[in-house]
Amino acid sequence: MSMLSLLCSCFYTQPHPNSLYQYGDLEVKGLNKRESGQSFELILKDPNQFRDKAQPQPLPSPPKKEVSLEELQKRLEAAEERRKSQEALVLKQLAEKREHEQEVLHKLREENNNFSRKTEEKLMQKMEVNKENREAHLKALKQRLHMKEVHAAEVRRNKELMADLSG
Repeated sequence: MSMLSLLCSCFYTQPHPNSLYQYGDLEVKGLNKRESGQSFELILKDPNQFRDKAQPQPLPSPPKKEVSLEELQKRLEAAEERRKSQEALVLKQLAEKREHEQEVLHKLREENNNFSRKTEEKLMQKMEVNKENREAHLKALKQRLHMKEVHAAEVRRNKELMADLSG
């Protein structure tokens, strides 16, 4: 809002014909639309001008009805019941959460035990296979050694026979 508009609005206290809203010493006037949206001009009127006129009185509050002691007691009991039910609900939710945590821990332990057992079984199988392979390899080596000894004994015997025949 320009300074000129502000000064003019202070001297010209009658509502403007383009005024959108007027309340007490405040007047809102719409201006030409801009590309960026709507623009408004707020005009504040001289506060001394309104001292003569009666200010709009605030609306009176509705009369309060009398509340009896019995009704207050009922309200307190209802509030206590709501508090207790809310507390019971929270405790129930906590118990369900704790139970769920226990189930998850039990399942985790069970899976861990199964994994350990399966791993141990695989390791035992592997060790058994290695043992069998080692024994088979040793048996094969012993058999080859025995065959070499038999061949060596035969060669010695043949050599002795040749030596006996030749000499």
